[in-house]
Amino acid sequence: MTLPRTMNALILKQDGFASSRDGAAIETFEPYLDHGSLPVPEARAGQVLVKMRMASVNPSDLYFIKGEYGQPRVKGQPAGFEGVGDVVGGEGLYARWLKGKRVAFVGGVKGSGAWAEYIVVPAAMCVVVKPAMRDEDAAGHVVNPVTAWAMFDMVKDSGAKSFVFTAAFSQLGKLMAGLARDNGYAMIAVIRKESQAAHLKELGAKHVLIQSDPEFSSKLAALCKAEKPRILLDAVAGQQSADIFMAMPNRARWIIYGRLATDAPSISEPGQFIFMDKKIEGFWLSQWFRHASILKKMRTLRAVQARFISGAWKTEVVATVKLGDAIRDLPEALKLGDGKVMLVP
Repeated sequence: MTLPRTMNALILKQDGFASSRDGAAIETFEPYLDHGSLPVPEARAGQVLVKMRMASVNPSDLYFIKGEYGQPRVKGQPAGFEGVGDVVGGEGLYARWLKGKRVAFVGGVKGSGAWAEYIVVPAAMCVVVKPAMRDEDAAGHVVNPVTAWAMFDMVKDSGAKSFVFTAAFSQLGKLMAGLARDNGYAMIAVIRKESQAAHLKELGAKHVLIQSDPEFSSKLAALCKAEKPRILLDAVAGQQSADIFMAMPNRARWIIYGRLATDAPSISEPGQFIFMDKKIEGFWLSQWFRHASILKKMRTLRAVQARFISGAWKTEVVATVKLGDAIRDLPEALKLGDGKVMLVP
């Protein structure tokens, strides 16, 4: 296969971090991205060159583009962390073995990003995708599904048969609902819109609470008494999240994996950390990949693919946008909500 010298990409216009924070919402991409041409990146030792099929658009991508994520932007490089494609080159024994295979990956850490026609990725971060898996599922099957599996392990380790999940109509929340149902756990899902409740219950959530419900606090208190959840999985990190945590029983853990809220929460009763043994902690998938054993990662990835192939999980895609149209079309596609947006070359 003869590779081109250049490729189309969505290119970062700014370096480093932003000086302010206003969340993941983006009305226009023009301050942050250009659509243009770049040299096709070259794989070095331990890396593979992947010809993109499809890239997933995650909240972490949007925070990163705006300079609000936990790693700095690299001006002049493509954006995008996650996707699926075909390995067309590489350096190293494992990289050469991957050549010709369809792989899912998380990349974009060292500059080369997934919102392009080609990306260079560490071979160790590639997952060979089984033929029966759709590109739509493979393109986003590392970040959200592996996070769901890892988080569900935390729930099981807590000793409780229930947990609370905020921003629960996200793709991650939908995956967690299925895991909870299939394993006999009660998911207490917190969502913004009442119209989302029925579908989330169909997917497996046992209880659904609407954030704006005037009786939210009393309903939550009753569920905490009945179900005794010890894990709060939270993507919001706002005041309501803090209030939920304060209502939970002894040994509760507030696990923050995102920060959709722009205002910092306050803790109403710090004594709970002393007398009720409560804890606040963070979850970042990159750290999980660094610390989990090879065996645990292999088992998790196999289980994730098996759920997609069996139909137990399915990625709900609301829009597919071409790279060349993304500056114009991506903001409106992201407003559709209730599903994933994908980018294709």
